[in-house]
Amino acid sequence: MTIEYFNELAKQTLLICSLLSGFSIAVVANLLVSDKNERLTNIILKAATLAAGCFLVSVFAMVNIIMTTTPGGFIKNVSIDDFQVSRTIGLLTFMIGLFALSTMIALSGWTKSKKVGRFTTIIGILTLILIFITMTRFSL
Repeated sequence: MTIEYFNELAKQTLLICSLLSGFSIAVVANLLVSDKNERLTNIILKAATLAAGCFLVSVFAMVNIIMTTTPGGFIKNVSIDDFQVSRTIGLLTFMIGLFALSTMIALSGWTKSKKVGRFTTIIGILTLILIFITMTRFSL
């Protein structure tokens, strides 16, 4: 893959991670002010916090890749090795964030009823599977 491709891919991943971290942070804020102190609600809060943290780390990893791979940037004659650590950390935290976000979706319905819980679990698993199927075409 070319440096230009990594630059564009990092820009798109940055956008996705920014949106997902914002969403996850909003869920965390709502759960923190909630009066519920049940075990399941606490697990959902932990999953949302993990997702938000991972997506934020991924945002900064992608910013590093963009800064490194932008033509005329601070590194001349850029090679893939120059952003290998950011690439690895960004991809790993992005994947963990997706798992945590899907877990949060899957568990959310169980706070209402078994029927809703089954539905949200199926949606959460299906969402994760479809995301990974679509992601097999590219990777950082």
